[in-house]
Amino acid sequence: MKKNRRKFNPEFKTKVVLEALSERLTLTELAQKYELHPNQITLWKREFLDRASEVFSKSDKTQKAEQDSKQETEELYKTIGQLKVEVDWLKKKLQ
Repeated sequence: MKKNRRKFNPEFKTKVVLEALSERLTLTELAQKYELHPNQITLWKREFLDRASEVFSKSDKTQKAEQDSKQETEELYKTIGQLKVEVDWLKKKLQ
């Protein structure tokens, strides 16, 4: 009979890894607590630590969005300046 593979969501994995990093319980105790193999916890822990620096780095999408936002802001300020000049000119013409 085939055994179904269990799938774990990222929140559960993070919880287990953070508990493993706190070192309050041994790896064996954690494995028993969550009904996992100790190697699985070790793999999750290694992956977590390897990718930890990604949290603090900006992705290309984030940088592009930031640049687009700055460009749009500059264009809006330019438009505001032009409109102010037009309003001032119209006020002078009305007087």
